[in-house]
Amino acid sequence: MNEVLIELKNITKSYRITKNNLLKVLKGIDLNIYKSEIAAIVGKSGAGKSTLLHIIGTLDKPDTGTMFFDKKDIFSMMDKQIADFRSKDIGFIFQFHHLLPEFTALENVHIASRIAGNDDDKRAKELLIEVGLEDRMHHKPSELSGGEAQRVAIARALVNSPGIILADEPTGNLDTENADSIIELIFKLRDKFKQTFIIVTHNEEFAGKCDRIIKMSDGLIINE
Repeated sequence: MNEVLIELKNITKSYRITKNNLLKVLKGIDLNIYKSEIAAIVGKSGAGKSTLLHIIGTLDKPDTGTMFFDKKDIFSMMDKQIADFRSKDIGFIFQFHHLLPEFTALENVHIASRIAGNDDDKRAKELLIEVGLEDRMHHKPSELSGGEAQRVAIARALVNSPGIILADEPTGNLDTENADSIIELIFKLRDKFKQTFIIVTHNEEFAGKCDRIIKMSDGLIINE
């Protein structure tokens, strides 16, 4: 068994809909994520998949429970420390690439490293070459195809050498050919950089290729 990277214990999360109506989204999640694995989280809409991903990414905090990242108790830290941790140790890939339209592909990737305190664009260039965009790095998002824009987003997620990359439906907005290409790229990057990925997906073929499938239903993990 690989070394544990993330350990979740009794994670719960609710949202107040009205004064008297509380929506329980996560109902006690216990989960380990291992270094260098690609884990798929699957389940019907409303199962709590994206909420769980947001908590792992520290975009939201649980109501109860703990999360250890490389043995550090993340939610016991101050907000500033959590923000620093998020910018350096977590990469995000979303269904829509969320690139800044006024900047080139290279600038979009480099901005992420500058936020983390690195002003050298060397790694940004290397990663764009790695994802197959050597000839497109000076193009703006409007000049890129959907698959190319998602490759830029993947390079951006990798630029700070994060401990983990969280992907929420990374192929959901792509046609079959581009989706297959992105799936192949993710496995290639894992093998080269020993990168850990957690991927929320409805793509059964994609999930089936992952090292582990984590199935959620009604706020709980029901099968691994």
